[in-house]
Amino acid sequence: MAQDNLTAVLYKPKDLRLEQTQIPEINDDEVLLRMDCVGICGSDVHYWQHGSCGHFVLKRPMIMGHEASGVVAKIGNKVKNLQVGDRVAIEPGVPCRYCEFCKTGRYHLCPDIQFCATPPVHGNLTRYYKHAADFCYKLPDHVTMEEGALLEPLSVGIHACRRGGVTAGDVVLVLGAGPIGLVTMLAAKAMGASKILITDILESRLQFAKKLGADFTLLVSKESSEADLVMRVHELLGGHPDISIDASGVQSTVRLSLLATKSGGAVVLVGMGNPEVTLPLAGAMAREVDIRGIFRYVNEYPIALAMVSSGQINVKPLVTHHFSLEQTLEAYEVARQGTGIKVMIHVEPKDMNNPRKF
Repeated sequence: MAQDNLTAVLYKPKDLRLEQTQIPEINDDEVLLRMDCVGICGSDVHYWQHGSCGHFVLKRPMIMGHEASGVVAKIGNKVKNLQVGDRVAIEPGVPCRYCEFCKTGRYHLCPDIQFCATPPVHGNLTRYYKHAADFCYKLPDHVTMEEGALLEPLSVGIHACRRGGVTAGDVVLVLGAGPIGLVTMLAAKAMGASKILITDILESRLQFAKKLGADFTLLVSKESSEADLVMRVHELLGGHPDISIDASGVQSTVRLSLLATKSGGAVVLVGMGNPEVTLPLAGAMAREVDIRGIFRYVNEYPIALAMVSSGQINVKPLVTHHFSLEQTLEAYEVARQGTGIKVMIHVEPKDMNNPRKF
C-alpha cells in the first residue's frame, strides 16, 4: 500500500497545515478507506478561525473533515456488509451502541459518540482513514462521490424536517439560505411541503434558493422591522407557516420564527448561535408553538441516500467550488469568504471513482 497519507491538521486557530500522518490500522469491525471527496462545513471554518464551535473546543491538533465519501481499501475480519472497492458515504458519528440513547434509537445523543473533526476526535480530510463499517453506506453506481459526501448536510436538513413533522401540504418557513438552509428546503419540498419561503441577508443566496425550488424568498437586513417582517412572511405565504425552521442561529431569525409561525405550529432550531438569546416566549407559549432543537441527525443517512439515488433530491447544484487536497488552505479561504455554497475538496482526482461524471 502507498505510504503517502497527506492530511489536513488544525493545530490552533488559523493554523491549518498539510502534513504526512501514519496510515491507521483497522480493527475487526472497521474498514480502511481511500478518501475521495470531503466537503467543507461551517463548523470546519469555525474551528479553523476560532478553535471552537459551540461548547466543543480544540485543545490539541485535530485532523479536519467530516462531510465525506471514500473507497474501501481494506476490510476488517468481521466486516460482512462491504468489500474492497466499494464506494461509500461515511456517516461521521459512531456511537457506543450500549447506552440508553443508543438502545432507544437516538444514538446521536450518545454521550460517548465519536464524531469526525469534533474535538478531540480526528476527522477524515486525509488520504487514508479508518471508520466503523456499519456507518459506511455503499453508493449505487449512478450516485457520485460528491453526492455521497453531501449526504451529511442533507441528513441535517432531513432531520430538521422530521423533527418539525413536515408532511404533505405543509407551509414551511426556512430562515437562512446557507448550505443547511438550502438542504432543509430541498428536504421539505421532497417531503411534500406545498409552499416554502426562505429568508436571507444576501440576495445572491436567495436567487440560488429560487433556482433550487424555493416558492418565495425574503431579503432581510439589520434595519428590517420585526413587525414588518412577520407581516411580509404572512403576505407572501398567504397565511402563517405551519412549521418554521431556523438555519441561521442568530437571535433575530429565531425571534421571527416564533412570531411568524401559526398557533399550534412548530419551530425547529438548527443553527447554532449565541448560548443565550432573548426570545418572545410568552406569546409562543400562549399560542402553543412547539420549540424543538436538533443535534446533527439520527437514522437519516439511509433516507438521504434513498432520496438522492431516486432523484427526489438533487444536491449537485450545491457544489460551487472544487479543490484538490493540496489546495486545502485555498479551499478553506473560499469557504470562509462565503463566495460559494459548498466547497468540495478532492483527495483523489475529480471523477476518478465516479462511474458517471459529476
